[in-house]
Amino acid sequence: MKTKTDGLILRQQNIGEQDKLVTVLTREYGVLRAFVRGAKNIKSPKSAATDILCYSELSIYEGKGKFIIDDANAKEVFFELRSDVEKVSLAQYFCELAAFACVEGQSASQQLSLILNALYLLSKGEKSQELIKACVELRLLSLSGYMPDLVMCRECGVYEAPLMYFVLSRGKIVCENCFTKAPQSTAVPLDQTLLRALRHIVFSEDKKVFAFGLPEEKLSKLSYITESYALRVLEKDFKTLHFYKSIKS
Repeated sequence: MKTKTDGLILRQQNIGEQDKLVTVLTREYGVLRAFVRGAKNIKSPKSAATDILCYSELSIYEGKGKFIIDDANAKEVFFELRSDVEKVSLAQYFCELAAFACVEGQSASQQLSLILNALYLLSKGEKSQELIKACVELRLLSLSGYMPDLVMCRECGVYEAPLMYFVLSRGKIVCENCFTKAPQSTAVPLDQTLLRALRHIVFSEDKKVFAFGLPEEKLSKLSYITESYALRVLEKDFKTLHFYKSIKS
């Protein structure tokens, strides 16, 4: 079977002298691992189009239990990212996160659009890295079956209070009164601004996910909360995240 789709190259691995194996996030089929024959030949049009962080139109052939990309044309290569080690390391973290959280064989149109929009904003410097990171972490998890319950306190049903707590281990919020009665060791405090930001990321329209702003101090807390939730829910240690944090200025 042969099909055409578009996708973002999340990961690549050299195979022999001429070929490589890529992990690609596609709209129709989610995460796929596919072989690219002759991709290490710089004269091949498939060479640049199947590099990591390249968004391409792909012709994919499936046979004998494996996928093969026999044609690829680059649509966006995000040149601005590649000249900034901090930005490209954060972009690679997004790729690793998507490769782990998205499912093979299931539509991932929203997830792909989210990552592409994040890479565009990151490359243009139009939003802070902390905001982009927080949006990708929480929205991607929400789209991939790990949406936290941020509607109301799970114990008493109150929608909003001056202080609430996000219980990371259970993906729920509780108000201060309920938290005092039954404290949770994996909870982080949320003022109204942070709670509204989390709700915006989870519940807003796709095109409005990144359309908000916070003071720098609040952004740092938001990024910590979304990162902590992602790491706890996925139970995964992301090497790209460690590298990004080690070089972040």
